[in-house]
Amino acid sequence: MESYENLKQLVEEVAEDIYKAAGGNKAAGTRVRKVMQDIKNTAQEVRKQILDIRETEESQP
Repeated sequence: MESYENLKQLVEEVAEDIYKAAGGNKAAGTRVRKVMQDIKNTAQEVRKQILDIRETEESQP
């Protein structure tokens, strides 16, 4: 599932900036907030795809 792979990649990419933001780096904090919004949207896509898979399986005899 491509969306899930994208989600994992986003989480890995933001890891370093999270530590920088925790250390007081304001620019890193801005980057973290942006990526977290992307993570939220991508997670929603994964959720929708899983529901679609479940509904497709339930509708088949």
